Amino acid sequence: MKPVRTITGVAAPLPLANVDTDVIIRIEKLAQCPREHLGRWALEPLRFLADGSENPGFILNQAGWREASILVTGPNFACGSSREHAVWALQGLGIGCLIAPSYGDIFRNNCYQNGLLPIQLPPDQVEWLLDRLEQSRRRGQPVQLVVDLENGVVQWPGQWQAAFHIDPRRRQALLQGLDAIDSTRTMLPRIAEWQERDRAMRPWIWMD
Repeated sequence: MKPVRTITGVAAPLPLANVDTDVIIRIEKLAQCPREHLGRWALEPLRFLADGSENPGFILNQAGWREASILVTGPNFACGSSREHAVWALQGLGIGCLIAPSYGDIFRNNCYQNGLLPIQLPPDQVEWLLDRLEQSRRRGQPVQLVVDLENGVVQWPGQWQAAFHIDPRRRQALLQGLDAIDSTRTMLPRIAEWQERDRAMRPWIWMD
C-alpha cells in the first residue's frame, strides 16, 4: 500500500445521498473483471447511458474533471454490500480521497485497508464544498483541493479550510502505507517475546 500524506487534485462534486456499492461497481462485474480493470466500470450507472455511451452530464465525463482525484459527495456514501471491489473500482478511476458527511461502515474500513482516504466532515461543511464546486463546474473551472493527512486539514487554497479527524492508528497506517498485515508485522518482536514467555510458562500448549 502506498503511503498517503498530502493529496492535491481536482475535486469533483457528486451531490447524491445513499450511493450504494452496486452503483459504485455492479455485482456482475465482480466476477467478470480483474481488479486492474474495475476502474473502467466504476460508477457505471451514472457514467454511462443505456446504450453504453458516456453520459455527457456526469461530472467525471466532462473536460477538466476526468482526472479528478478527490470526490465530494453526500451522506451514507457506499452503503449496501461489503464488496471490497467498490474501493478498488474508485481507485482504478483515479480517486484517492473521498469527502462526505458519512459512509457505509464496512466500506470505510475497506478504504483504510487499501489506501483510499475517506474524510468525514460535518454536513454544513460538505454542503459548502458541494455548492462552491458546483459553481466552479458551471463556470467550467475545475478547483484543486489540498488534503493534508499529516495536519488533518482540507484546504480550498486561499479561501477555506476544515479540520478532520481520523483514528490515530488508522492515520498512522495510512501515513506509513501499512495494511492490517503490515501493521501486524511491525509487532513481530513483541509477538515473539510473548511466545517465548508463554512457552516457558505453559510448555504443554506448544506442540513443538
